[in-house]
Amino acid sequence: MAEEDVDITIVNPEAVAIETEDGGMVIDFDPSAMDEQIPFEANLAEHLDDKDLRFIANELVGAYEADKDSRGDWERTYVEGLDNLGLKIEERTEPWSGACGVYHPLLSEAVVRFQSQAITEIFPASGPVRTNIIGKMTEEKEAQARRVENYMNYLLTEDMTEYRNESENMLFSLPLAGSAFKKIYWDVNMQRPCSMFIPAEDFVVSYGASDLRTAARATHVMRMTLNDILKLQYAEFYRDVELPQSSVGTDRIKQKYNELAGDSPNYDYELNSYSKDGLHTLLEMHVDLDLKGFEDKIEGRETGIALPYVVTIDQGSGEVLSV
Repeated sequence: MAEEDVDITIVNPEAVAIETEDGGMVIDFDPSAMDEQIPFEANLAEHLDDKDLRFIANELVGAYEADKDSRGDWERTYVEGLDNLGLKIEERTEPWSGACGVYHPLLSEAVVRFQSQAITEIFPASGPVRTNIIGKMTEEKEAQARRVENYMNYLLTEDMTEYRNESENMLFSLPLAGSAFKKIYWDVNMQRPCSMFIPAEDFVVSYGASDLRTAARATHVMRMTLNDILKLQYAEFYRDVELPQSSVGTDRIKQKYNELAGDSPNYDYELNSYSKDGLHTLLEMHVDLDLKGFEDKIEGRETGIALPYVVTIDQGSGEVLSV
């Protein structure tokens, strides 16, 4: 019985690749299907192999530790400078036992004076927002500017209740550390923008960076309870992966803060599995990466150019929570 010829119609010729070595044919009917299925705002950590995620975590954690070590002199100077605030009486045995161990609170007074004067300028009674019209002024633009100003003042004073307190904390830290940072972000659980003060010791920038825009890396060191991490995992903001019980490490700056404030962490409580309050150290890193499967392409050809990503890593376990 004669075999009938079978006609194969290729709808998309560009999706066909012919191997030249053995003459075989590899047909990919929809090579862009993966890109179409993954939305822009998706967590790419859900679509990367575990091997690639471990490699990314090892590389980035190592880079963060190198960046942190590069500013070791600043940390030592800052810790020694905190003793000059005059917040604690030092018990001395030199030059004789019982010698005076009190520092004059001149530095503390200057810091408080700076904070009080700056907050009145930044946060006046009428609200912190003022609008400025660019270009020709019209009645419509003036009305729009008033609406924007009124809404923003309502948002920062009534809705974002933490905004003023975080600003005051930032202004107290700024003259001491020389740098302070404010982070405005959308909170998926509260469903509103939130304001967070980030002290200089919790924000690590790559060595040699002159500004944040051109920095190779910028890392926000976050300390988060397991319960808060679970909330973000159920909101699909973080990757759903089980994290081992962890306790947050205390660096020398935090130790000095605790010493001056007379606080000491209760590690037994932090590790209590029932309370789920064991703190985890998360590294939220703003970096440029050339991710496998998500390469930059021009006219279908890979350029090798690294693209900007925000990668969050649990430092204790090395698990990548989001990309």
